[in-house]
Amino acid sequence: MIETASTPAPDHANSTRNIAVVGSGYMGGGIAQVLALGGARVALADVSAEVAQSNYDRLLVESDQFVADGLFPAGSTEILKQNLWAAKDIEEAVADADFIEEAVPEVLAIKHQTLARISAAARPDAVIGSNTSTISIAELSEPVANPERFLGVHFSNPSPFIPGVEVIPHAGTSASTIGAVRDLVHAAGKQTAVVKDVTGFVLNRLQYALFHEAAQLVEQGIATADDVDTLVRTTFGFRLPFFGPFAIADMAGLDVYNFCYKSLQTEFPERFATPKILSDLVAAGKLGTKTGAGFLNVPAERTPELIAYRNKAYVAMQKLIDDLGPAPIG
Repeated sequence: MIETASTPAPDHANSTRNIAVVGSGYMGGGIAQVLALGGARVALADVSAEVAQSNYDRLLVESDQFVADGLFPAGSTEILKQNLWAAKDIEEAVADADFIEEAVPEVLAIKHQTLARISAAARPDAVIGSNTSTISIAELSEPVANPERFLGVHFSNPSPFIPGVEVIPHAGTSASTIGAVRDLVHAAGKQTAVVKDVTGFVLNRLQYALFHEAAQLVEQGIATADDVDTLVRTTFGFRLPFFGPFAIADMAGLDVYNFCYKSLQTEFPERFATPKILSDLVAAGKLGTKTGAGFLNVPAERTPELIAYRNKAYVAMQKLIDDLGPAPIG
């Protein structure tokens, strides 16, 4: 389930929304910026009032620099000053919050302790989210009273500039909670994907699968780390801002993918076993955009429009890269 939202102007309905972010460091602070710039009133809480205030001050300085660099719109710091505030403790921050985002370190004991405090001090109907990227949402929900209002709300780093947010309900999360969180995130100009509570969720399963294969290529002396990065950036990774793996497969042809899996299996029969979902589509004659049916069922008559968009997108991406110049990592 994916929904896209363009960055909106803050509206009055969202400006009355009270939010607390517990954990005001780099990730939590960035999330607070996003939500406050989206029009919500956002409280920052941390291990002490002093830490929360220090991070509040840092976020304003950062915002000034982002404005100067053209990364935030003019007037953003003023909006943050109006909508963001540092609470003396967790209890003060969450007392009137409609939504609370926990963003403390990825240590189960710390998260459980923090979520217990949040649950005890928050309104019983307040929605509670965790920014965890690795820990089971069901396990995290244990200290939360009314756990149907709890779920994972996983922003990516740096949260002000990465548009996607992974929403992870556990088995007991209510549909109304999921809907409320998606509305809140969309109001801040982000996009959401709702995924199941499994190990690694979706984002990290994909990210670490790629890294695992890349690391093996380097360990085996097949390519250097620099060469692997170059290939990823300039070939299939070049497509990824515009098309996910299923759209790319549909455009390439699922019969082509099926054949490539068979080739890979000559050396790696288990690692590259053909996914059943792919072989079933091929057996049914659903080969992607060229047949009008595949993973995404793009009608065949839209193929010329899709190709025109693809070509325009790739030329625009190369122009952007040329304008920015190489990343300063060499």
